[in-house]
Amino acid sequence: MEQDLLLKSYLKRLRLPAIAQAYQKVALEAAQTNAHYEQYLLTLLEQEVLQREANQQKRRLIQARFPVLRTLDSFDFSALPSLNKARVLELTRGDYIDKHANVILVGDVGTGKTHVAISLGICACRQGKRVRFYTAAGLINEMVEAQAENRLSKLQVQLMKQDLVILDEVGFIPFSQAGAQLLFQFCSARHERGSLLVTTNLSFADWTQVFGDERLTAALLDRLTYHSHIVEFRGESFRFKQSLKAQTNPA
Repeated sequence: MEQDLLLKSYLKRLRLPAIAQAYQKVALEAAQTNAHYEQYLLTLLEQEVLQREANQQKRRLIQARFPVLRTLDSFDFSALPSLNKARVLELTRGDYIDKHANVILVGDVGTGKTHVAISLGICACRQGKRVRFYTAAGLINEMVEAQAENRLSKLQVQLMKQDLVILDEVGFIPFSQAGAQLLFQFCSARHERGSLLVTTNLSFADWTQVFGDERLTAALLDRLTYHSHIVEFRGESFRFKQSLKAQTNPA
């Protein structure tokens, strides 16, 4: 009894909770199968490593601040025949993040760009990458507030530590001049130093409508599209089709 209490105390001090929870059960199984001591130790260590990896993955998903959790398993590729499925699946490997390349998902409203962006972000989290999700307007608001409170440089340092930053909904809301400049500075700072994943409903020729300044827009697009993967989403809105289906089949 005293030995058991001492063992639990040591495991707690060494921060090995998975082993503390499993060692008695694994010891019993090892005795029944005449397993070697090394196998017993290996089994315990494997459980500790798996638990830590699961905890780290959960922590990365929370820190990413996804608005919802969506994976490609629930994405209906058949509803968007023009979408290059093979290319999307290739992006799940995350090689573009290791190369500091960007991904731009461009196309019609309601065709699943945000769904795919979140799915790729979740894949990156599972691969051990640090990910942060923003709407474009949300990031600009956060940077404007940080600038007013003299902590913009601190925020920028935090953002630069991310392996992947997702900027959703570029094009939905026009930016102020100050906001557009802050976003440009941020994207320029990450150029070839960290990956961006951008979703937009606007063609590149129309980005001036959002950023206002033609020269700034051209410079921004030059940085974003350099070494980037551009995936087009063309088709009817999923939400619109679901709404029509619901009205046609009210039951």
